[in-house]
Amino acid sequence: MATEIAKASPATVNGDDVGALYDVVRALPSHAVIELFSIGVCTRCILRLFGVRESVHYRSPLSPSTLSSVFSDSTDLDNHSSLREPVVCRLCLGILQFTYCEDKDKKVVRKESADGLAGYISDLIREQGFEIDGFSLEVSIPPVILENERIVWDHMKTKYESEHWFQERSLPECISAKDALKISLTETLETKLDCKSSIGTFRIRLTYTYPISSKTVENSVEGCHGSKRRKTGTHNGLDTRGDDIKRSGFSTSEAGSLQAIELSKCLKLRLEQTNEPCCLEFLCYRTQIYFGGRYLKYSRNVSQSCWIIDDERMGEASVEEIMGSNILPICRGDKYKFHAAGREDIDVRMLGSGRPFLVEVQNARYVPSQESVKDLQTKINNLQNKLVGVKNLKLVGSQSWDLMREGEAEKQKQYTALVWTSRILKDEDLQSISSIKDMCILQRTPIRVLHRRSPLEREKIIHWMRIERIVGSSQYFLLHLCTQAGTYIKEFVHGDLGRTQPRENFPGCGSVFHTSSLSPMAYRSLIEVILLLKNQSAKSL
Repeated sequence: MATEIAKASPATVNGDDVGALYDVVRALPSHAVIELFSIGVCTRCILRLFGVRESVHYRSPLSPSTLSSVFSDSTDLDNHSSLREPVVCRLCLGILQFTYCEDKDKKVVRKESADGLAGYISDLIREQGFEIDGFSLEVSIPPVILENERIVWDHMKTKYESEHWFQERSLPECISAKDALKISLTETLETKLDCKSSIGTFRIRLTYTYPISSKTVENSVEGCHGSKRRKTGTHNGLDTRGDDIKRSGFSTSEAGSLQAIELSKCLKLRLEQTNEPCCLEFLCYRTQIYFGGRYLKYSRNVSQSCWIIDDERMGEASVEEIMGSNILPICRGDKYKFHAAGREDIDVRMLGSGRPFLVEVQNARYVPSQESVKDLQTKINNLQNKLVGVKNLKLVGSQSWDLMREGEAEKQKQYTALVWTSRILKDEDLQSISSIKDMCILQRTPIRVLHRRSPLEREKIIHWMRIERIVGSSQYFLLHLCTQAGTYIKEFVHGDLGRTQPRENFPGCGSVFHTSSLSPMAYRSLIEVILLLKNQSAKSL
């Protein structure tokens, strides 16, 4: 009767999945499987140690009677009723049994199958309000599991190395506990979440931890394998255990038996330290999403970022707050960060094509569609106070951040400044300014920002300048100029008490300029200094 049970497939009783599992386990070397069960290894860990990859075998629920029915006719086991799943696997510490401790109160939770754990995960995702079209499953396991795998594999190697079925196997060919858990959960999660697993922005992270530290693992393993790692009596560092065995009077076979006994004791001692399930911390999150565009600033009382000094707000508002307060609610994110390609002072407007910017939204529950983003742009542009505007707002990839930073350093920028000079400019002065191309200047950190910026000297290029007269005024004019990004424009115009100066021998000035000679002119505007130097150069010729 027992033989008939062994040959019959349990598929008609427990379903096709269990029937497939029955056939797979029967194909494994029974004495090795029984040995693994005897030291407290669960069925799924046995399957992964033998390289079984089919997900159906990891998803199936395992009843206590399933395994004893598989080996009910085995001559390697006298008491078949003892062949059952351990309460907590000594190898995976409950991870592949879907058993874990809740991190808050250390309460042990047991799920019958992968379907139970996947259902719990999908419910949490919905509770947190995420709307997703794909997911990526991330798993982190404690290092003690890797050490357990190595110890169990060494144990198997000692016992079965001479057998043909083992000679074709190696530890790297085994499936890791991390991959086995992913195999167990992925298809079930795809069904419950109604989306595919893919490399996207939404991540499901399972972090398993264990109270035994990696240092404790290392010390215990070194204690068990100390005799194997000892290197004595040689000049080249080679192991001399063979000579030690001969001197001890033991034969090679006797020494091998002693080593097997020692390793078995080590295995038992080591695994006895891991008899509780891991703690599981569940986290679902979406990686950063980015909104990119160009902003316009119409007010001279709006800073780029929120500016507060001694608990007092500077300015009426900020571009950062206006953009973020409109984008964050639609995404239902945790928080946002504002990034821009450079900045302008609070009293400087940003017109023309606008300044490139990114709004980084962290852990967004919802990613808006293109139509929603267009509506958002319209909403910002129609705000009642009309402080800022936005152009070309759209969802962009993270690579746009790198491109924006590159543009900040390399791009040329155009400005227009209203300038007053102490003397009346003549037509030849205007022509002299317009003739200067790619003039190099040296700018020390401006006095107005010296309290928050490092005192450095920066070399910048003024590509071209053009002066436009203002009708009815002889000393006011508009200065149009194109400069290298990062140039302090205000300081270029008024000289900043001599801290911004033309570099020696700039085009058109010969060699008449020396920094020391400018000390009497420190309070002149840089435009006047440039004109003076141009005139001196012309006279010297």
